[in-house]
Amino acid sequence: MAALIGTVSVPVTVAPASAFAGKGARPAQATQPRSKPRNVIFILLDDLRYDGLGFLQPNIKTPNIDKLARGGTYFPNTVVTSSLCSPSRATILTGETARNHGVVDNGGSDEKGLTFFPSYLQQAGYQTAFIGKWHMGKDSDAPRPGFDKWISFRGQGFYYPTANPMQRTLNVDGKSVPQKGYITDELTDYAMDWLEKGRDQKKPFFLYLSHKAVHADPQPAKRYEHQYDNVNFDIPASAANTPENYKGKPMWVYNQRNTWHGLDFFYHQDRKMSDYLKDYYATLSAVDDSVGRVMAYLKKNGLEKDTLVVFTADNGYQIGDHGLIDKRTAYEPSVRVPMVMYEPGTVPAGVVNTGRLRNLDYAPTFLDLAGAPRPKQFEGVSAWPLITGQTPASEWKAPDFVYEYFWEWSFPMTPTTFAIERGNLKYIQYYGVYDTEELYDVSKDPNEMNNLIADPAYRAKTNELREALYQQLANSDGQHKIPFGFRNREGNVQRHEGGIGSAPFPERWSIPYKTKGDAEHN
Repeated sequence: MAALIGTVSVPVTVAPASAFAGKGARPAQATQPRSKPRNVIFILLDDLRYDGLGFLQPNIKTPNIDKLARGGTYFPNTVVTSSLCSPSRATILTGETARNHGVVDNGGSDEKGLTFFPSYLQQAGYQTAFIGKWHMGKDSDAPRPGFDKWISFRGQGFYYPTANPMQRTLNVDGKSVPQKGYITDELTDYAMDWLEKGRDQKKPFFLYLSHKAVHADPQPAKRYEHQYDNVNFDIPASAANTPENYKGKPMWVYNQRNTWHGLDFFYHQDRKMSDYLKDYYATLSAVDDSVGRVMAYLKKNGLEKDTLVVFTADNGYQIGDHGLIDKRTAYEPSVRVPMVMYEPGTVPAGVVNTGRLRNLDYAPTFLDLAGAPRPKQFEGVSAWPLITGQTPASEWKAPDFVYEYFWEWSFPMTPTTFAIERGNLKYIQYYGVYDTEELYDVSKDPNEMNNLIADPAYRAKTNELREALYQQLANSDGQHKIPFGFRNREGNVQRHEGGIGSAPFPERWSIPYKTKGDAEHN
Protein backbone atom coordinates (compact mmCIF):
# COMPACT_ATOMS: atom_id res chain seq x y z
CA MET A 1 0.00 0.00 0.00
CA ALA A 2 1.30 3.45 -0.80
CA ALA A 3 1.61 6.44 1.47
CA LEU A 4 1.38 9.87 -0.14
CA ILE A 5 4.68 11.71 0.01
CA GLY A 6 4.13 15.25 -1.12
CA THR A 7 3.27 14.56 -4.74
CA VAL A 8 5.07 11.23 -4.74
CA SER A 9 3.63 7.90 -3.66
CA VAL A 10 6.08 5.26 -2.48
CA PRO A 11 5.62 1.81 -0.93
CA VAL A 12 5.19 1.92 2.81
CA THR A 13 3.80 -0.91 4.87
CA VAL A 14 1.00 0.66 6.85
CA ALA A 15 1.62 0.60 10.58
CA PRO A 16 -0.93 -0.99 12.90
CA ALA A 17 -3.46 1.42 14.34
CA SER A 18 -1.75 1.14 17.70
CA ALA A 19 1.50 2.48 16.29
CA PHE A 20 0.31 5.98 15.47
CA ALA A 21 -2.40 8.25 16.70
CA GLY A 22 -2.98 9.89 13.34
CA LYS A 23 -2.10 9.99 9.67
CA GLY A 24 -0.19 12.59 7.71
CA ALA A 25 1.66 15.58 9.09
CA ARG A 26 -0.13 17.91 11.46
CA PRO A 27 1.14 21.05 13.18
CA ALA A 28 3.18 20.50 16.29
CA GLN A 29 1.94 21.63 19.65
CA ALA A 30 2.90 25.23 20.31
CA THR A 31 6.54 25.23 21.32
CA GLN A 32 7.32 27.29 24.39
CA PRO A 33 10.37 29.60 24.24
CA ARG A 34 13.38 27.58 25.32
CA SER A 35 15.24 28.58 28.45
CA LYS A 36 18.25 26.43 27.53
CA PRO A 37 19.75 24.84 24.40
CA ARG A 38 18.37 21.56 23.11
CA ASN A 39 20.31 18.29 23.48
CA VAL A 40 20.53 15.83 20.57
CA ILE A 41 21.03 12.07 20.50
CA PHE A 42 21.67 10.84 16.97
CA ILE A 43 21.39 7.04 16.66
CA LEU A 44 22.75 5.68 13.38
CA LEU A 45 22.44 2.07 12.23
CA ASP A 46 24.26 0.35 9.40
CA ASP A 47 22.35 -1.14 6.44
CA LEU A 48 18.90 -1.11 8.06
CA ARG A 49 16.14 -1.54 5.51
CA TYR A 50 13.55 1.27 5.36
CA ASP A 51 10.69 -0.98 6.50
CA GLY A 52 12.68 -3.14 8.92
CA LEU A 53 10.94 -2.08 12.13
CA GLY A 54 8.22 -3.61 14.26
CA PHE A 55 5.62 -0.89 13.73
CA LEU A 56 5.93 -1.52 9.98
CA GLN A 57 6.18 -5.32 9.98
CA PRO A 58 4.37 -7.30 12.70
CA ASN A 59 6.87 -10.19 12.49
CA ILE A 60 9.67 -7.90 13.71
CA LYS A 61 9.98 -7.17 17.41
CA THR A 62 11.29 -3.67 18.21
CA PRO A 63 9.16 -2.51 21.16
CA ASN A 64 11.38 0.41 22.17
CA ILE A 65 11.74 1.81 18.66
CA ASP A 66 7.98 1.35 18.20
CA LYS A 67 7.41 3.35 21.38
CA LEU A 68 9.71 6.05 20.03
CA ALA A 69 7.59 6.23 16.88
CA ARG A 70 4.31 6.35 18.81
CA GLY A 71 5.59 9.27 20.85
CA GLY A 72 7.29 10.97 17.93
CA THR A 73 7.19 11.30 14.15
CA TYR A 74 8.01 8.74 11.45
CA PHE A 75 9.41 10.09 8.17
CA PRO A 76 8.90 7.39 5.48
CA ASN A 77 10.40 9.48 2.70
CA THR A 78 13.93 9.82 4.05
CA VAL A 79 16.66 9.14 1.49
CA VAL A 80 20.45 9.15 1.17
CA THR A 81 22.36 10.85 -1.64
CA SER A 82 24.85 7.96 -1.85
CA SER A 83 23.83 4.49 -0.69
CA LEU A 84 27.19 3.31 0.62
CA CYS A 85 28.58 3.42 4.15
CA SER A 86 31.50 5.86 3.96
CA PRO A 87 30.08 8.32 1.38
CA SER A 88 26.76 8.51 3.24
CA ARG A 89 28.45 8.99 6.61
CA ALA A 90 30.64 11.72 5.15
CA THR A 91 27.55 13.48 3.80
CA ILE A 92 25.89 13.30 7.22
CA LEU A 93 28.97 14.73 8.93
CA THR A 94 29.91 17.42 6.40
CA GLY A 95 26.59 18.51 4.92
CA GLU A 96 28.14 17.98 1.48
CA THR A 97 27.58 15.52 -1.37
CA ALA A 98 30.17 12.92 -2.36
CA ARG A 99 31.22 14.95 -5.41
CA ASN A 100 32.32 17.69 -3.00
CA HIS A 101 33.50 15.95 0.18
CA GLY A 102 35.41 13.38 -1.91
CA VAL A 103 34.67 10.29 0.20
CA VAL A 104 33.45 8.13 -2.67
CA ASP A 105 34.11 4.58 -1.46
CA ASN A 106 34.69 2.49 1.66
CA GLY A 107 38.43 2.16 1.18
CA GLY A 108 40.98 4.83 0.39
CA SER A 109 39.01 8.07 0.55
CA ASP A 110 40.71 10.88 2.45
CA GLU A 111 39.14 13.13 5.10
CA LYS A 112 41.74 15.87 4.63
CA GLY A 113 40.23 19.33 4.53
CA LEU A 114 36.80 18.26 5.76
CA THR A 115 35.01 19.90 8.68
CA PHE A 116 32.46 17.83 10.58
CA PHE A 117 29.35 19.60 11.86
CA PRO A 118 29.96 18.74 15.57
CA SER A 119 32.89 21.18 15.40
CA TYR A 120 30.38 23.97 14.85
CA LEU A 121 28.27 22.67 17.74
CA GLN A 122 31.34 22.84 19.98
CA GLN A 123 31.75 26.49 18.98
CA ALA A 124 28.10 27.01 19.98
CA GLY A 125 28.81 25.65 23.47
CA TYR A 126 27.88 22.00 23.00
CA GLN A 127 29.71 19.04 24.47
CA THR A 128 29.98 16.29 21.85
CA ALA A 129 30.64 12.57 21.81
CA PHE A 130 31.15 10.03 19.04
CA ILE A 131 30.63 6.41 20.06
CA GLY A 132 30.68 3.60 17.51
CA LYS A 133 31.38 2.93 13.87
CA TRP A 134 33.16 5.72 11.97
CA HIS A 135 34.23 3.81 8.85
CA MET A 136 36.05 6.56 6.99
CA GLY A 137 39.62 7.69 6.57
CA LYS A 138 41.61 4.67 5.42
CA ASP A 139 40.64 2.34 8.27
CA SER A 140 41.83 4.65 11.05
CA ASP A 141 40.06 4.69 14.41
CA ALA A 142 41.94 7.75 15.74
CA PRO A 143 39.90 10.55 17.37
CA ARG A 144 38.51 13.11 14.94
CA PRO A 145 38.09 16.87 15.36
CA GLY A 146 34.71 17.97 16.65
CA PHE A 147 34.29 15.44 19.45
CA ASP A 148 35.08 15.85 23.14
CA LYS A 149 34.59 12.12 23.70
CA TRP A 150 35.73 9.48 21.22
CA ILE A 151 35.14 5.72 21.11
CA SER A 152 35.45 3.85 17.83
CA PHE A 153 37.09 0.92 16.03
CA ARG A 154 38.78 0.20 12.73
CA GLY A 155 36.70 -0.34 9.61
CA GLN A 156 33.68 -2.58 10.04
CA GLY A 157 34.63 -3.73 13.52
CA PHE A 158 33.42 -7.03 14.98
CA TYR A 159 30.27 -8.15 16.73
CA TYR A 160 32.21 -10.25 19.26
CA PRO A 161 35.77 -10.19 20.61
CA THR A 162 38.08 -13.12 19.89
CA ALA A 163 39.59 -15.46 22.47
CA ASN A 164 42.59 -13.11 22.45
CA PRO A 165 40.93 -9.77 23.24
CA MET A 166 43.92 -7.73 22.02
CA GLN A 167 43.11 -8.79 18.46
CA ARG A 168 39.90 -6.75 18.53
CA THR A 169 40.13 -3.36 20.15
CA LEU A 170 38.35 -0.05 20.58
CA ASN A 171 39.97 3.36 20.45
CA VAL A 172 38.91 5.18 23.61
CA ASP A 173 40.07 8.80 23.48
CA GLY A 174 43.24 7.79 21.63
CA LYS A 175 44.05 4.68 23.65
CA SER A 176 43.66 1.09 22.45
CA VAL A 177 41.31 -0.86 24.73
CA PRO A 178 40.30 -4.52 24.28
CA GLN A 179 36.76 -5.16 23.11
CA LYS A 180 35.13 -7.01 25.99
CA GLY A 181 31.71 -8.11 24.78
CA TYR A 182 28.95 -7.88 22.20
CA ILE A 183 29.58 -4.64 20.36
CA THR A 184 26.04 -3.19 20.45
CA ASP A 185 25.85 -3.63 24.21
CA GLU A 186 29.39 -2.38 24.75
CA LEU A 187 28.86 0.79 22.73
CA THR A 188 25.66 1.42 24.67
CA ASP A 189 27.52 0.96 27.96
CA TYR A 190 30.04 3.60 26.88
CA ALA A 191 27.23 5.93 25.82
CA MET A 192 25.40 5.55 29.12
CA ASP A 193 28.60 6.10 31.08
CA TRP A 194 29.25 9.34 29.19
CA LEU A 195 25.67 10.55 29.64
CA GLU A 196 25.64 9.74 33.34
CA LYS A 197 29.17 10.59 34.46
CA GLY A 198 31.43 11.69 31.61
CA ARG A 199 29.94 14.95 30.39
CA ASP A 200 29.64 18.43 31.82
CA GLN A 201 26.06 18.50 33.10
CA LYS A 202 25.92 22.28 32.65
CA LYS A 203 26.42 22.13 28.88
CA PRO A 204 24.03 20.99 26.15
CA PHE A 205 25.21 17.77 24.54
CA PHE A 206 25.27 16.05 21.17
CA LEU A 207 25.69 12.27 21.30
CA TYR A 208 26.43 10.47 18.01
CA LEU A 209 25.78 6.77 18.74
CA SER A 210 26.79 4.82 15.63
CA HIS A 211 26.06 1.09 15.75
CA LYS A 212 27.74 -1.63 13.71
CA ALA A 213 24.43 -3.47 13.51
CA VAL A 214 22.90 -4.71 11.27
CA HIS A 215 25.76 -4.88 8.76
CA ALA A 216 26.69 -8.21 7.17
CA ASP A 217 27.28 -10.79 8.38
CA PRO A 218 24.80 -10.05 11.14
CA GLN A 219 25.37 -11.79 14.47
CA PRO A 220 22.67 -11.49 17.13
CA ALA A 221 23.42 -11.07 20.80
CA LYS A 222 23.35 -14.50 22.40
CA ARG A 223 20.07 -13.70 24.15
CA TYR A 224 18.47 -13.27 20.72
CA GLU A 225 20.15 -16.04 18.72
CA HIS A 226 16.94 -18.07 18.38
CA GLN A 227 14.44 -15.20 18.43
CA TYR A 228 13.15 -15.82 14.91
CA ASP A 229 13.72 -19.55 14.52
CA ASN A 230 10.01 -20.11 13.88
CA VAL A 231 9.36 -16.98 11.83
CA ASN A 232 9.24 -16.92 8.03
CA PHE A 233 10.25 -13.64 6.42
CA ASP A 234 8.98 -12.88 2.93
CA ILE A 235 11.15 -11.48 0.16
CA PRO A 236 9.88 -9.08 -2.52
CA ALA A 237 7.89 -10.38 -5.47
CA SER A 238 10.43 -8.76 -7.80
CA ALA A 239 13.03 -11.25 -6.54
CA ALA A 240 11.68 -13.99 -8.79
CA ASN A 241 13.72 -14.69 -11.92
CA THR A 242 10.96 -14.16 -14.47
CA PRO A 243 10.80 -12.34 -17.82
CA GLU A 244 8.14 -10.05 -16.37
CA ASN A 245 10.39 -8.93 -13.52
CA TYR A 246 13.32 -8.15 -15.82
CA LYS A 247 11.36 -6.54 -18.64
CA GLY A 248 12.86 -3.11 -19.32
CA LYS A 249 15.58 -3.53 -16.70
CA PRO A 250 19.24 -2.81 -17.54
CA MET A 251 21.43 -5.79 -18.39
CA TRP A 252 23.63 -5.23 -15.35
CA VAL A 253 20.69 -5.90 -13.02
CA TYR A 254 20.19 -9.41 -14.38
CA ASN A 255 23.94 -10.02 -14.61
CA GLN A 256 24.34 -9.12 -10.93
CA ARG A 257 21.94 -11.83 -9.83
CA ASN A 258 24.68 -14.49 -9.81
CA THR A 259 27.31 -12.43 -7.95
CA TRP A 260 28.35 -11.26 -4.48
CA HIS A 261 25.52 -8.70 -4.54
CA GLY A 262 22.93 -10.88 -6.25
CA LEU A 263 20.21 -12.98 -4.68
CA ASP A 264 21.37 -16.28 -6.19
CA PHE A 265 24.94 -16.12 -4.80
CA PHE A 266 24.84 -13.37 -2.20
CA TYR A 267 28.06 -12.85 -0.28
CA HIS A 268 29.16 -16.03 -2.10
CA GLN A 269 27.08 -18.15 0.27
CA ASP A 270 24.71 -21.02 -0.32
CA ARG A 271 21.96 -19.48 1.77
CA LYS A 272 18.38 -18.34 1.38
CA MET A 273 17.58 -14.70 2.02
CA SER A 274 14.61 -15.70 4.17
CA ASP A 275 17.07 -17.49 6.48
CA TYR A 276 19.55 -14.58 6.45
CA LEU A 277 16.79 -12.23 7.59
CA LYS A 278 16.36 -14.21 10.81
CA ASP A 279 19.87 -13.21 11.87
CA TYR A 280 19.45 -9.71 10.40
CA TYR A 281 16.40 -8.86 12.48
CA ALA A 282 17.64 -10.72 15.57
CA THR A 283 20.76 -8.53 15.41
CA LEU A 284 18.48 -5.49 15.44
CA SER A 285 17.00 -6.55 18.79
CA ALA A 286 20.06 -5.51 20.81
CA VAL A 287 19.83 -2.08 19.16
CA ASP A 288 16.23 -1.91 20.31
CA ASP A 289 17.45 -2.65 23.84
CA SER A 290 19.97 0.16 23.43
CA VAL A 291 17.23 2.60 22.44
CA GLY A 292 15.28 1.53 25.51
CA ARG A 293 18.22 2.25 27.80
CA VAL A 294 18.78 5.69 26.29
CA MET A 295 15.11 6.61 26.58
CA ALA A 296 14.93 5.37 30.17
CA TYR A 297 17.88 7.62 31.04
CA LEU A 298 16.21 10.67 29.51
CA LYS A 299 12.95 10.01 31.34
CA LYS A 300 14.62 9.33 34.69
CA ASN A 301 16.62 12.55 34.48
CA GLY A 302 13.82 14.76 33.20
CA LEU A 303 15.52 15.34 29.84
CA GLU A 304 12.85 14.03 27.44
CA LYS A 305 11.46 17.47 26.58
CA ASP A 306 14.93 18.94 26.23
CA THR A 307 16.43 16.28 23.95
CA LEU A 308 15.81 15.51 20.30
CA VAL A 309 16.28 11.79 19.60
CA VAL A 310 16.92 10.83 15.98
CA PHE A 311 16.89 7.19 14.84
CA THR A 312 18.00 6.36 11.28
CA ALA A 313 20.47 4.41 9.10
CA ASP A 314 23.39 5.22 6.81
CA ASN A 315 21.73 3.61 3.80
CA GLY A 316 18.98 1.19 2.83
CA TYR A 317 19.22 -2.50 2.10
CA GLN A 318 17.91 -4.73 -0.70
CA ILE A 319 16.72 -8.22 0.25
CA GLY A 320 16.16 -9.59 -3.23
CA ASP A 321 14.44 -6.59 -4.81
CA HIS A 322 14.96 -7.01 -8.58
CA GLY A 323 17.20 -9.99 -7.76
CA LEU A 324 19.67 -7.71 -5.91
CA ILE A 325 20.93 -7.57 -2.34
CA ASP A 326 22.84 -5.00 -0.27
CA LYS A 327 22.86 -1.34 -1.43
CA ARG A 328 24.61 0.98 -3.96
CA THR A 329 21.74 1.16 -6.49
CA ALA A 330 19.29 4.02 -6.99
CA TYR A 331 16.28 1.78 -6.43
CA GLU A 332 13.94 2.64 -3.56
CA PRO A 333 14.98 -0.08 -1.07
CA SER A 334 18.61 1.03 -1.48
CA VAL A 335 18.17 4.80 -1.12
CA ARG A 336 15.38 4.94 1.45
CA VAL A 337 16.16 4.66 5.17
CA PRO A 338 14.07 4.48 8.34
CA MET A 339 13.73 7.76 10.21
CA VAL A 340 12.04 8.41 13.56
CA MET A 341 12.36 11.62 15.59
CA TYR A 342 11.22 12.18 19.14
CA GLU A 343 10.97 15.21 21.39
CA PRO A 344 7.73 15.64 23.37
CA GLY A 345 6.22 19.09 22.97
CA THR A 346 8.26 19.91 19.90
CA VAL A 347 8.10 16.95 17.51
CA PRO A 348 4.47 15.92 16.89
CA ALA A 349 3.52 12.59 18.47
CA GLY A 350 2.09 9.62 16.59
CA VAL A 351 2.50 11.22 13.17
CA VAL A 352 3.60 9.97 9.74
CA ASN A 353 5.23 13.01 8.13
CA THR A 354 5.53 12.49 4.39
CA GLY A 355 7.89 15.36 3.59
CA ARG A 356 11.15 14.30 2.00
CA LEU A 357 14.35 14.40 4.06
CA ARG A 358 17.87 13.73 2.78
CA ASN A 359 20.94 12.82 4.79
CA LEU A 360 22.35 15.99 3.21
CA ASP A 361 19.89 17.95 5.38
CA TYR A 362 20.88 16.58 8.79
CA ALA A 363 23.87 18.85 9.45
CA PRO A 364 22.04 22.09 8.52
CA THR A 365 19.11 20.99 10.69
CA PHE A 366 21.26 20.26 13.75
CA LEU A 367 23.02 23.61 13.50
CA ASP A 368 19.71 25.39 13.00
CA LEU A 369 18.11 23.94 16.12
CA ALA A 370 21.28 24.77 18.08
CA GLY A 371 21.19 28.38 16.90
CA ALA A 372 24.58 28.04 15.20
CA PRO A 373 25.46 29.86 11.95
CA ARG A 374 25.22 27.92 8.69
CA PRO A 375 28.62 27.25 7.03
CA LYS A 376 28.86 28.27 3.40
CA GLN A 377 29.85 24.79 2.18
CA PHE A 378 26.61 23.14 3.35
CA GLU A 379 24.50 21.93 0.42
CA GLY A 380 21.39 20.74 2.26
CA VAL A 381 18.56 22.64 3.90
CA SER A 382 17.35 22.81 7.48
CA ALA A 383 14.31 20.56 7.84
CA TRP A 384 13.47 21.88 11.31
CA PRO A 385 10.21 23.59 10.17
CA LEU A 386 9.09 20.29 8.62
CA ILE A 387 10.14 18.23 11.64
CA THR A 388 8.25 20.41 14.11
CA GLY A 389 5.17 20.62 11.89
CA GLN A 390 5.46 24.37 11.44
CA THR A 391 5.61 23.67 7.69
CA PRO A 392 3.15 20.90 6.72
CA ALA A 393 4.42 18.16 4.43
CA SER A 394 2.03 19.37 1.71
CA GLU A 395 3.79 22.75 1.72
CA TRP A 396 7.35 21.47 2.15
CA LYS A 397 9.31 22.45 -0.95
CA ALA A 398 11.89 19.68 -0.97
CA PRO A 399 14.79 20.16 -3.40
CA ASP A 400 15.34 17.62 -6.17
CA PHE A 401 16.69 14.36 -4.84
CA VAL A 402 19.97 13.81 -6.71
CA TYR A 403 21.78 10.50 -6.26
CA GLU A 404 25.36 9.47 -7.03
CA TYR A 405 27.28 6.23 -6.65
CA PHE A 406 30.74 5.64 -8.12
CA TRP A 407 31.89 2.24 -9.39
CA GLU A 408 34.30 0.28 -7.18
CA TRP A 409 37.08 -2.18 -8.04
CA SER A 410 36.09 -4.40 -5.12
CA PHE A 411 32.45 -4.71 -6.19
CA PRO A 412 32.45 -4.24 -9.96
CA MET A 413 28.94 -5.59 -10.52
CA THR A 414 27.19 -2.25 -9.86
CA PRO A 415 28.02 0.54 -12.34
CA THR A 416 28.48 4.23 -11.62
CA THR A 417 24.91 5.40 -11.04
CA PHE A 418 23.33 8.85 -11.20
CA ALA A 419 19.67 9.61 -10.58
CA ILE A 420 17.28 12.46 -10.00
CA GLU A 421 13.78 12.44 -8.54
CA ARG A 422 11.51 15.38 -9.22
CA GLY A 423 7.78 15.30 -8.60
CA ASN A 424 6.50 11.83 -9.45
CA LEU A 425 9.37 10.89 -11.75
CA LYS A 426 12.69 9.22 -11.03
CA TYR A 427 15.28 9.15 -13.82
CA ILE A 428 18.35 6.87 -13.56
CA GLN A 429 21.41 6.77 -15.83
CA TYR A 430 24.61 4.73 -15.76
CA TYR A 431 28.12 5.85 -16.65
CA GLY A 432 30.73 3.72 -18.41
CA VAL A 433 28.46 0.82 -19.32
CA TYR A 434 26.57 -0.05 -22.50
CA ASP A 435 23.11 -0.22 -20.98
CA THR A 436 19.67 1.34 -20.86
CA GLU A 437 18.51 4.27 -18.77
CA GLU A 438 15.47 4.05 -16.51
CA LEU A 439 12.47 6.26 -15.82
CA TYR A 440 9.75 5.48 -13.30
CA ASP A 441 6.57 7.18 -12.17
CA VAL A 442 6.98 6.26 -8.53
CA SER A 443 3.48 7.45 -7.66
CA LYS A 444 1.94 4.78 -9.90
CA ASP A 445 4.83 2.31 -9.87
CA PRO A 446 6.41 2.40 -6.39
CA ASN A 447 8.21 -0.91 -6.93
CA GLU A 448 9.89 0.41 -10.11
CA MET A 449 8.73 -2.36 -12.42
CA ASN A 450 7.60 -0.38 -15.50
CA ASN A 451 10.51 1.41 -17.18
CA LEU A 452 9.09 4.37 -19.12
CA ILE A 453 12.33 5.42 -20.79
CA ALA A 454 11.13 4.36 -24.26
CA ASP A 455 7.63 5.82 -23.89
CA PRO A 456 7.23 8.78 -26.31
CA ALA A 457 4.83 10.43 -23.88
CA TYR A 458 7.72 10.93 -21.45
CA ARG A 459 10.37 12.06 -23.93
CA ALA A 460 10.20 15.73 -22.99
CA LYS A 461 10.30 14.96 -19.27
CA THR A 462 13.23 12.59 -19.78
CA ASN A 463 15.22 15.29 -21.56
CA GLU A 464 14.35 17.78 -18.82
CA LEU A 465 15.56 15.40 -16.11
CA ARG A 466 18.73 14.51 -18.03
CA GLU A 467 19.62 18.18 -18.21
CA ALA A 468 18.75 18.86 -14.56
CA LEU A 469 20.76 15.86 -13.39
CA TYR A 470 23.83 16.90 -15.36
CA GLN A 471 23.69 20.46 -14.08
CA GLN A 472 23.26 19.42 -10.45
CA LEU A 473 26.05 16.84 -10.57
CA ALA A 474 28.63 19.59 -11.05
CA ASN A 475 30.82 20.01 -7.99
CA SER A 476 31.33 23.28 -6.11
CA ASP A 477 33.91 24.32 -8.73
CA GLY A 478 31.42 23.75 -11.55
CA GLN A 479 33.24 20.62 -12.74
CA HIS A 480 32.05 17.11 -13.56
CA LYS A 481 34.55 14.54 -12.28
CA ILE A 482 34.50 10.75 -12.11
CA PRO A 483 36.90 9.44 -9.42
CA PHE A 484 39.45 6.76 -10.23
CA GLY A 485 40.59 4.63 -7.30
CA PHE A 486 43.61 2.41 -6.71
CA ARG A 487 43.05 -1.28 -7.38
CA ASN A 488 44.65 -3.13 -4.47
CA ARG A 489 43.05 -6.53 -5.07
CA GLU A 490 41.05 -8.51 -7.59
CA GLY A 491 37.77 -7.90 -5.78
CA ASN A 492 34.61 -9.95 -5.38
CA VAL A 493 34.37 -10.90 -9.03
CA GLN A 494 33.31 -14.55 -8.83
CA ARG A 495 30.08 -16.06 -10.13
CA HIS A 496 28.65 -19.48 -9.31
CA GLU A 497 29.56 -21.93 -12.06
CA GLY A 498 26.10 -23.50 -11.96
CA GLY A 499 24.23 -20.19 -11.86
CA ILE A 500 22.50 -18.14 -14.51
CA GLY A 501 24.35 -16.65 -17.46
CA SER A 502 24.30 -13.17 -18.93
CA ALA A 503 21.33 -10.96 -19.69
CA PRO A 504 19.87 -10.60 -23.17
CA PHE A 505 20.50 -7.35 -25.02
CA PRO A 506 17.82 -4.65 -24.53
CA GLU A 507 14.98 -5.43 -26.89
CA ARG A 508 14.38 -1.82 -27.87
CA TRP A 509 17.98 -1.51 -29.10
CA SER A 510 17.80 -4.59 -31.33
CA ILE A 511 17.15 -3.51 -34.94
CA PRO A 512 17.38 -5.22 -38.34
CA TYR A 513 20.20 -4.69 -40.84
CA LYS A 514 19.78 -1.67 -43.06
CA THR A 515 20.57 -1.63 -46.76
CA LYS A 516 23.66 0.24 -47.85
CA GLY A 517 21.60 3.16 -49.06
CA ASP A 518 19.79 3.45 -45.74
CA ALA A 519 22.92 3.39 -43.59
CA GLU A 520 23.22 6.23 -41.13
CA HIS A 521 26.51 7.74 -40.07
CA ASN A 522 26.75 9.60 -36.77
